[in-house]
Amino acid sequence: MTDLGTTLAALPLFGLIRDGGWTMWLIAALSVVTLAVVLWKLLSLWRLGVWGGRHSARAIALWGQGRRREALDAVRGRPSARARVAQAAIGTALDPRFDDRAAREETARVARQALYRSREGLRALELIATIAPLLGLLGTVLGMIDAFRVLQSAGNQADPSDLAGGIWVALLTTAAGMAVAIPAGVALSWFESIADRLQSDLEDLATRVFVAPVQTGATPRDALLRRPGPAALAGAPA
Repeated sequence: MTDLGTTLAALPLFGLIRDGGWTMWLIAALSVVTLAVVLWKLLSLWRLGVWGGRHSARAIALWGQGRRREALDAVRGRPSARARVAQAAIGTALDPRFDDRAAREETARVARQALYRSREGLRALELIATIAPLLGLLGTVLGMIDAFRVLQSAGNQADPSDLAGGIWVALLTTAAGMAVAIPAGVALSWFESIADRLQSDLEDLATRVFVAPVQTGATPRDALLRRPGPAALAGAPA
């Protein structure tokens, strides 16, 4: 344990964290949390299939051509969010147990689940991007208070180098807070853009399924679908 402590103390980064005080330790913890959230979010989005869309695009093309069973088969069992919403829209449209309203509500329910998963964890990044620079500023203020207190205690014997040393240590926390907040904010913005794009695509998918019979000719069952496209999925009633 002593050897480990000696090794850590010799590291420049560890020394900076130690010199910065308890606020630096909090900021360092936030940096670890930020990295963990970003990695977890990337894995979550990959599992959600937000960067896919080939199967859903093929299904919509087949649906528009009137090849509806083939369209359903193209997305059946696919794990991506777009494929699941396309399967819900096409499957309920073909199922005589669902009327037009029930089909739209079921599609909206599946879409809301996908959108919730796409935005899950973003509040944590938003919180980190907000409080990290504030923690840094707090550390700087506390450090400046300590530096001037030392200067006052020294009186006429004060050494300007002591004040300068205290100030740079105090400013260190501000720099550290910004260094954590900026990547967190960038990651948050990127993840939000992915979620917004997914929402737009899901709305477009469902709308194209429900208005396709207007363009391709309809059977009596399909006449139920001759209505305006669904409301925005994120705000549809449960």
